[in-house]
Amino acid sequence: MYLTNDIKLIAYDFDGVMTNNKVILSEDGKESVTVNRGDGFAVKMISSMLRIKQVIISTEQNPIVSLRAKKLGIDVIQCVDDKKYTIEEYCVRNHISLKDVLFVGNDLNDYEAMKVTGFNACPSDAEPEILEFAGLVFNKKGGCGVVRELFQYLLNIKDYGAKQ
Repeated sequence: MYLTNDIKLIAYDFDGVMTNNKVILSEDGKESVTVNRGDGFAVKMISSMLRIKQVIISTEQNPIVSLRAKKLGIDVIQCVDDKKYTIEEYCVRNHISLKDVLFVGNDLNDYEAMKVTGFNACPSDAEPEILEFAGLVFNKKGGCGVVRELFQYLLNIKDYGAKQ
């Protein structure tokens, strides 16, 4: 499966895609994660330059995810038990065909959502089942520039299409 200029929405899992899937837990119970600034820049460029809508869909309910989405200026849906149902409903509400959606996930709870979208991708350190299924496997590991690599990939598609 190859990405094309037809992508209208990119849906990201958060943990393991925008983070390295690790959490720092302090003794007072506060959680912290590390995100990649290059990924943040890429999200903004995908929005402004490529005009592709983006959303984070996360199983977790975590203020960190909300803060990150707000800073990036994209939608976020949290506390999701069924990502397939969630992406289907989101697309209906936003008048986007599932065939025009790229889902970027890394774990088994992303699999069903990845199956119903037109395109799917994952970091190089995704679960084996996801690596086997994904149409595009990035060279980067989760939290280490996956979205930046995606932006470069999309930019190359746009440039190639413009040259034809």
